[in-house]
Amino acid sequence: MKGIPYDGNDPVYQDLYHAKAAADDHGWLSKNKEWQREWMFSIKELIDKYHPDLLYSDSKFPFGEYGRNLVSYFYNQDIKKNGGELEAIYNCKQASDGMWVSDLERGVKNTISKFPWQTDTSIGDWYYRTGQKYKSANLVIQMLVDIVSKNGNLLINIVQTPEGDLEPDVLKIVNGEGIYGTQPWKVYGEHPADEPEVKGGKFNERKMKYSVGDIRFTTKGDTLYAFCLGSPTGDIRILSLGSQAKWADKTIKSVEMLGSNSRIRWRQRENALVIRKPAKLPVAQVTVIGFRIELAD
Repeated sequence: MKGIPYDGNDPVYQDLYHAKAAADDHGWLSKNKEWQREWMFSIKELIDKYHPDLLYSDSKFPFGEYGRNLVSYFYNQDIKKNGGELEAIYNCKQASDGMWVSDLERGVKNTISKFPWQTDTSIGDWYYRTGQKYKSANLVIQMLVDIVSKNGNLLINIVQTPEGDLEPDVLKIVNGEGIYGTQPWKVYGEHPADEPEVKGGKFNERKMKYSVGDIRFTTKGDTLYAFCLGSPTGDIRILSLGSQAKWADKTIKSVEMLGSNSRIRWRQRENALVIRKPAKLPVAQVTVIGFRIELAD
């Protein structure tokens, strides 16, 4: 049907579709004020009918006053629904200073963000096609730990076949302790001094390389979680947890490896927490190793 216009191109049907766009109106977001207004009322109808907990714009913050009106309405309706508490989340691909959760498509920040943020990416392409290369379970876990340590959320697209099935190598299982319900620590972690640091931003995930020298932290109460993002060949040295380190205001009571009951040998030196390489790792095909570190009061 190449070259044959569809019904939306026929002015007879513009009440069902739209009037013809202006010649210069070809951006990701339309400049047509009437269309922007129509969008606002359409999404308001969706909010009133389905009461969603999350709205997502695959764009920067849209349509100026119409966008502000819509997000204000979304938040206020959610506050009313939840007895005075705001639980709704709005995402778009623009920094927000806390007004919404900003989204980085296929990107990762390089430090802790004051406000929550999100990476949206896919385990492969955004769609199914035969022969595509999927991210390894190891890379997905490395990204997850890295993002959570920086106050972020990982939204990952799982590619399905046309029948709605999952190919056997698409999903692997990861231990959730150290991730769910945690917060960033004082610093997101450590990066090898002899390796370049990737600038934070969108579409940078292909540049991210993780090694044994990459350490990431999360915390819950008096428990600190430390993740080594590579497979160690010797002792693991965590400089941020040395007894004389800038961030070490509490002594360490115990160190345990997530997913294992094996005794972990460790020592807190002045310049580093030194963990003896475990004789047996809990998951052989995954290089990320998590430690539960209990801190003294």
